[in-house]
Amino acid sequence: MKYYLGLGSNLGQKKDNLRQALAQLRNEGIRILRSSSLYETEPKDVPEQPWFYNQVVQVEARFSPQELLKLLKKIEKRMGRKASAKKAPRKIDLDILLAENTVIRTRELVIPHPRLEKRNFVLIPLSEIAPGVVHPVLKIRIEDLAAIAEDQSVVKKLE
Repeated sequence: MKYYLGLGSNLGQKKDNLRQALAQLRNEGIRILRSSSLYETEPKDVPEQPWFYNQVVQVEARFSPQELLKLLKKIEKRMGRKASAKKAPRKIDLDILLAENTVIRTRELVIPHPRLEKRNFVLIPLSEIAPGVVHPVLKIRIEDLAAIAEDQSVVKKLE
């Protein structure tokens, strides 16, 4: 199955953290098909913390969405992510944004990612590598969602 994953880091060596997460995904047999540029992004909900580095990748994995979520949580833990307050600074954050046309709404997993259409730090890198992909619930292309998003937070391309 093909997925779009969001990666973020705002602690430590942010660029290296993203690189290390991608390497761990590869080591787990996940094929990275496309990668967005790196972006420096303003914290959205808790502004009194370091800015993030964010990236979106398209991957192919033999895992179900639930299995992939478990693997992402395992990689986060392995990389030193601590269980802390929601929206707290973190060394690594790995999220499933989209899973082809799959829609899942469970307590543990929501796909498409909740608030995807309201988050520039995800929409801008996602629209870089998947502008024509259609949000499976809203039925709107990603590039159009990025154009109409009301999010005013700063997202600067690094590369």
